[in-house]
Amino acid sequence: MQNTFVRNFMWIAFFSVILLAWWYMFAMARMSGLDWIGRPVGMSMMMGTGFGTLFPMWAVMMAAMMLPTMVPSLRCYEDLMSSANGTRAGWFGVLLGYSSVWVGFAALIALVQVGLLASGFVDKLGIATSPVFAGLLLIVVGAFQFSRTKEICHGVCHSPAMYFLGHWRTGATGGLRMGLGLGAYCVGCCWGFMALGFVGGVMSLLWMGLATVFMVVEKLPQIGHYVTKPMGFTLVLAGIAMIAYPFAMGV
Repeated sequence: MQNTFVRNFMWIAFFSVILLAWWYMFAMARMSGLDWIGRPVGMSMMMGTGFGTLFPMWAVMMAAMMLPTMVPSLRCYEDLMSSANGTRAGWFGVLLGYSSVWVGFAALIALVQVGLLASGFVDKLGIATSPVFAGLLLIVVGAFQFSRTKEICHGVCHSPAMYFLGHWRTGATGGLRMGLGLGAYCVGCCWGFMALGFVGGVMSLLWMGLATVFMVVEKLPQIGHYVTKPMGFTLVLAGIAMIAYPFAMGV
């Protein structure tokens, strides 16, 4: 009875953090005077393009977008708890390790955004200022979908049971170590979809929602392998079209 209560409490807390992160991103978009696709429609009540502003935004965004993709891994750990001496503290350790890696990535991509802003590649809303830059980013991320690195990282994210069986550690510290490893593979698998925020706008709720749905689907055991390469084709074609469009229109 007590174990069931703890389990339910932790899962409710987990999903509450996700909902809170999405609410926070929605509130930030409204305060920034942006609509749901990330375009300005009103007066902004929030200013700031430095690391101190961008890092917290990206960190919350990681929680909103990446925690939902971790459900299969956490469920897999639970399935192994009885047979492999796992614990609820280990479950929390996996979650903490995974989240820590993505917070680190949030710091990195915030620095990248500061650099892109300073060099004029993106504007204050985090949107690419050049269709060529946006198109090239789409092509790079699309081509990455066919790479060996993507295949390896996606294999771990898609089948976390194999990772756990090969790297099993007990206790909270063991869970933390496994979570760090899972987080590293997940960043290797999904970094491109974070970078695509610079195409549609990093504060675009539409981009966030579509990217989250795709990354969740990509990790589903039954269909995950069938969507990776088609998405790669789609992104490459979109990038080519974005670069070619101004020339075709004589702009």
